[in-house]
Amino acid sequence: MAENTQLQFIWEAICAKVKGAISIFSYNTFFEPIKPIDIANRCIVLKCPSESTAQTIMNHHADILREAISACGGGVSGFKLVVDGSDVYTLETADDHSAFHPVPLNKNYTFSSFVVSAGTKFVYAAAKAVADNPGESFNPLFIYGESGLGKTHLMQAIANEIAQKHPEKRVLYTTCDNFLNEFIDTMISGKINTRDKSAQFRAHYRNVDVLMIDDIQFLAKKPGTQEEFFHTFNELFSQNKQIVLTSDKPPKEIATLEERLRTRFEGGLIIDIQPPDPETKIAILRQKALERKCPMPDDVLEFLANNSGHDVRTLEGRLTKVIFASKLHEEPISLNLAKLALSESVSETEEKEDVTYKTVIDAVCSYYKQKREDLLGKGKKADLVKARQVCAYLMCDMLSLPLVAIGNYLGGRDHTTIMYSRDKVQELLKLNDRIAKEVDDIKNIILKQ
Repeated sequence: MAENTQLQFIWEAICAKVKGAISIFSYNTFFEPIKPIDIANRCIVLKCPSESTAQTIMNHHADILREAISACGGGVSGFKLVVDGSDVYTLETADDHSAFHPVPLNKNYTFSSFVVSAGTKFVYAAAKAVADNPGESFNPLFIYGESGLGKTHLMQAIANEIAQKHPEKRVLYTTCDNFLNEFIDTMISGKINTRDKSAQFRAHYRNVDVLMIDDIQFLAKKPGTQEEFFHTFNELFSQNKQIVLTSDKPPKEIATLEERLRTRFEGGLIIDIQPPDPETKIAILRQKALERKCPMPDDVLEFLANNSGHDVRTLEGRLTKVIFASKLHEEPISLNLAKLALSESVSETEEKEDVTYKTVIDAVCSYYKQKREDLLGKGKKADLVKARQVCAYLMCDMLSLPLVAIGNYLGGRDHTTIMYSRDKVQELLKLNDRIAKEVDDIKNIILKQ
């Protein structure tokens, strides 16, 4: 057994980190009753008062607990949960023990932060109904539309709402790409491992109350994966478990999608998400500016809305450039400054072609003193993860590249991971002056090359 005072000291340090990341209610309800009892194989062993508490932590707070453990160090790299009265570890998480890695949710993707317009009020209402009564309203819920219009925002808003209103339910959010990769890994490892990886994979995806898969169109031309997802779909649907899917096109337009899957997708509610109209774009920009505590004049908002496409991510990127220009030039935000910022952006992309993904990676590695191979690798040390997330943010902000391409340049990472990194750094920029300075410093390094 680990020495009691040291064990308690480590647990208190972890709790301090957790307390700053979740609500007081959640902390008092789920973490306060937990007792640390041992450290085994670099995992802190935590005793939970009930199975439901253990499941809630695994389903909704595991990523936060992992981050807290990583930040505190102390030789601990994971955790194991045991239910009071049992001598057997019921649930555990550590890089060496888990083959499945759910895509983390962005806590800022909520219904309250989604700007509703005439073109999105129907899909918003459907998503809200699913979050209020999972498995009872529309099953499956199939949302489709062009990239950057808010499909992922709405999907994660459903997940976050269910986590808050129904903490006893297990919600699994992932991407089709992640589902595919884990399925392939399962088949490969199953041939060389005595453990039944196929059974583990099925249990991972079928023992849930809500299954949410982003970009389901990537099932096209993959018959083996379609076969596995077909049986997963049937298993969940037969138990009235909620299924939510997104795609860039409706089921009937997904090439080489098996007919039996197409009919099941079409058996629920299929709904598209429409591009924002000019008034909605201004409303989105105004909300994003307020979130960053940087209110903007109406003429600037109108200028940004009129000089961009329908992609909400593009809108936010242009807003970021104006805010950065204000800080860089130490001037208040005005229409002239906005025009200058966007004209500089155009010249950077059209005339200064030396700003590429390679220059961004090199600048980040140099600034944070990290090796390029480590940045692109799978290391999970806190300082390395921070540098990688800043790099993802800068590539999204400074380069006109799709998220999938950025993920490929950053070591073959999923586009949702890039999105999470981008959004996390964006949030830190509003709250942490040190991070804001670091990002500005790296930008200046890149632009002066």
